[in-house]
Amino acid sequence: MKRTLALTSAVATITLTATSATAAPTAGAAPPSSVAASRAEQVHAAMTRDQRIGQLFMVATPADSVSPGLRSVIGQQHVGNVILMGRSTAGADHIRSVTTGVQRLTEPTAATAGVPAFVSADQEGGNVQVLRGPGYSTMPTALTQGRWTTTTLRSQARSWGLQLSRSGVNTNLAPVLDTVPTADKSTNEPIGRWDREYGALTTTVTTKGGAVRSGMSSAGVATTVKHFRGLGRVRGNTDTTSGVTDTVTTSTSGVLRPFADAVDAGTPFVMMSSAYYSRIDASQPALFSPTVIGTILRQRMGFDGIVMTDDVGNAKQLAAWTPGQRATKFIAAGGDMVLTASTDSLPAMVSAVRSKAASDPAFRAKVDAAALRVLRAKDQAGMLGTRLTPTGTFTPYLVGRLQGWLGKPVTRTWDSATIRSLQWRIGATTTGRWDAASMRALQDYLGISRDGATRWNSRTVAQVQRYLNTQL
Repeated sequence: MKRTLALTSAVATITLTATSATAAPTAGAAPPSSVAASRAEQVHAAMTRDQRIGQLFMVATPADSVSPGLRSVIGQQHVGNVILMGRSTAGADHIRSVTTGVQRLTEPTAATAGVPAFVSADQEGGNVQVLRGPGYSTMPTALTQGRWTTTTLRSQARSWGLQLSRSGVNTNLAPVLDTVPTADKSTNEPIGRWDREYGALTTTVTTKGGAVRSGMSSAGVATTVKHFRGLGRVRGNTDTTSGVTDTVTTSTSGVLRPFADAVDAGTPFVMMSSAYYSRIDASQPALFSPTVIGTILRQRMGFDGIVMTDDVGNAKQLAAWTPGQRATKFIAAGGDMVLTASTDSLPAMVSAVRSKAASDPAFRAKVDAAALRVLRAKDQAGMLGTRLTPTGTFTPYLVGRLQGWLGKPVTRTWDSATIRSLQWRIGATTTGRWDAASMRALQDYLGISRDGATRWNSRTVAQVQRYLNTQL
């Protein structure tokens, strides 16, 4: 059965949170339904069109830092999603400070209407593991993972997912569901060369990719299956080569099976391939093709989640199109989220989408529909609930949020059981008494410098409040 991203509880009347209630509704917004609007619909209606457009972009920041460029594009272009790009060996404590810093940029209503960001990383395993160091397991290649039992792989994926989610990374750009036949492995540059496939058979890819998706999802991490319709039959890498074409795959080829299974299981993201598929739509790459996105993925497979691009900022495959054309053609084809590793290209992309949305009613409707799909996915992930205000004050309400994060009964009482649980989570000695050693361990865990505090101080409390906003 196909799964919708809208929550069952979405029909209940929900009061807008303070973080999104002050943005003025956009002219031309859909009229209110006779059925009470969902939380995602309310937030959508309260956004300006520029803020809606911002939800359709995911832009890079170096994995180890919040770049000045990111501050600008979130604050001025209203970009609503971020990818940690490159490589980091700094470990989980440092990444917690980075993701907390990213979400801090989404706090102002003027930026993203207070809507938090999907923060993603490529955490596949093997050569494609962005986050490493203390707090992160060394993940083997997907090909090795594919040889494990399904139970073992699901359990390991949950552990890897918890490492991500507790670091504030809520989206993994994995699993890879490309099937690489044995005969093509040595010549398959993007997948086979790096052992990024789970196996040579679609049954293996379906089962093992499903185990990774299930384990990650159970840890609170949204999965992104890729690269639709499959890169197992191409030779070149679309990141570094132009004219990459699959001359074998048809609209009914068996390589669709792993993706169909993931859609049925509720994956919130599908990443498009940038290759051409000459036997499906020879005129344009898959990410620009209404046939591939609209007919095959949306209609036949019933996917109603977020369709996203691979990197369109630097890909050689897309050099013939301007940055603005890359964004508008993708959205016009039925896509939702444009990923760019280049913050320099982002303003041109956003400007092109704004201009076309202003002049083309049909395109404007696609923009609005795509933004609503993104917001529904964020609602399902728990991201549209009330955010903690970083007051720096230690309150019973904060204790309750800590207890919820720790999986403890929410009593809002700062008792020894809560203290022991928090000490265990942050790697401190579990004495049940909060002391200077506990403060040091907490500041290390949050990725902030030690300041010699022996009790709760406003600096640490504010960082805890902001960090808890990254925990869905």
